[in-house]
Amino acid sequence: MKILSVIAGVLVGAALIYGALDMPKWGDPHSPASSHVSPYYLRHSIEHTATPNVVTSVLADYRGYDTLGETTVVFTAGIACILLLRKGRKRQGKRHV
Repeated sequence: MKILSVIAGVLVGAALIYGALDMPKWGDPHSPASSHVSPYYLRHSIEHTATPNVVTSVLADYRGYDTLGETTVVFTAGIACILLLRKGRKRQGKRHV
């Protein structure tokens, strides 16, 4: 079973490295994100969102559902941790009484 885990880890690592080789270099001005996506947001941000700050318009309007999803995941994880820690404290109190 341990050998199977090592083989799976090596295969996944090789796939990730192979996929990363095709990515554009960091900060490349000719990458698709820099040549197609960013100029569109910069040109149309004010007319689509009526927000003068481009970062705010991207996070709140263009990627609003994504940001809401990330916030929901963090909130759910926090509540789960609180409930787990609180449940353990109640069990200890019942044992000593």
